[in-house]
Amino acid sequence: QVQLVESGGGLVQAGDSLRLSCAASGRTFIGYTMGWFRQAPGKEREFVAVISRSGGTTRYADSVKGRFTISRDTAKNTVYLQMNSLKPEDTAVYYCAARNSHFLSFEVKGYDYWGQGTQVTVSS
Repeated sequence: QVQLVESGGGLVQAGDSLRLSCAASGRTFIGYTMGWFRQAPGKEREFVAVISRSGGTTRYADSVKGRFTISRDTAKNTVYLQMNSLKPEDTAVYYCAARNSHFLSFEVKGYDYWGQGTQVTVSS
């Protein structure tokens, strides 16, 4: 079992930056591939970014590529999402997720554990 707690969301203006954090507890953090997803009102939850267990491989949704960076700190059992050049269309609840596999996944159903989410609102 893995418990995930996100933090760092808030209300910002277009062009600003935010860094989301996801603190993991429970089973060994390094054993999990970690992902970030988001869900805007009235829309399905969508993939944002994923990082491999070692941290050596990352992948991003086209909509955030070049603006967002996912990273992990094994010593702190934490995964981060640095979000730069934020746009109003980035407004959503952001979720951290853990996958008990070394294979990357871009799908909601590919993840075993989820956090409660943190709200990010970008005003124009």
